[in-house]
Amino acid sequence: MQSCNLCPRHCKAQRIQEAGVCGELNVIRIARASLHMWEEPPISGERGSGTVFFTGCPLHCVFCQNHNIADGTNGVPVAVDELSRIFLKLEEMGAHNINLVTATHFVPGVVDALKAAKASGLNIPVVYNSSGYESVETLKMLDGLVDIYLPDFKYVSGKIAGKYSSAPDYFEVASEAIAEMFSQVGTPVFDEDGMLKKGVVVRHLILPGCVDDSKAVIDYLFGIYGDDIYISIMNQYTPLSAQLSRYPELDRMLTDDEYDAVVDFAVDLGITNAFVQEGAAAAESFIPDFEHWDLAEFLK
Repeated sequence: MQSCNLCPRHCKAQRIQEAGVCGELNVIRIARASLHMWEEPPISGERGSGTVFFTGCPLHCVFCQNHNIADGTNGVPVAVDELSRIFLKLEEMGAHNINLVTATHFVPGVVDALKAAKASGLNIPVVYNSSGYESVETLKMLDGLVDIYLPDFKYVSGKIAGKYSSAPDYFEVASEAIAEMFSQVGTPVFDEDGMLKKGVVVRHLILPGCVDDSKAVIDYLFGIYGDDIYISIMNQYTPLSAQLSRYPELDRMLTDDEYDAVVDFAVDLGITNAFVQEGAAAAESFIPDFEHWDLAEFLK
């Protein structure tokens, strides 16, 4: 934390006293912990995924659906022992797993909290839910603690990645990150109820006007991993107009034709291990309420 290089930005911030490019100091902050029903079926199941949403983000996509926590607007500080208690409380509530959402910039503290929770009896899978823009060195800190990796793979095009995420190196970085994730957890393993116990599910959110790049993402993932991973093809893009004044091309919903074109491309490739979304998936139900969550009330 004295010269932070946890994410691929390598901003070297002295996070004890100044925020990094993620927008956060060295104290862990979270915006919400709850049972979440909107993940892929073998992650949410019938009881929900035990999601912990961390504040801040190293990537800062212009279309971010969770912008009000990515920019640090909402969030409360938690000590490592409190985070460990949150994990255990979520298990007590019936969560199928612990789901760490955008934890990159807090990984050292998260590692300590996971070790403490496991020592206290935590016995459900741990999901690392990420933008895919990850440092391999940081991911290695999670080896043996994370069971399921749930990364995005947003772009192949460096031009699009540079425009919308200020990360023209996204493809190269995410490719190496997912390779590390796969090396840690391997091919998917399910329990007797069809819940994922171990493996990699790569998410791809299709953006308006970016069908060709989405096809390139699917083609790359299937070419490298075949059906040894699952690919989640998502149509839930929700335009948040207040953020998009400089990007009017993104200020609309994804069309059915755009989504169908990508899904049909995946089918033609021969992909069988995939998740698709049907109907009006782009709804605010996918965006949790971060403004009215209370840590003390949750831990009662």
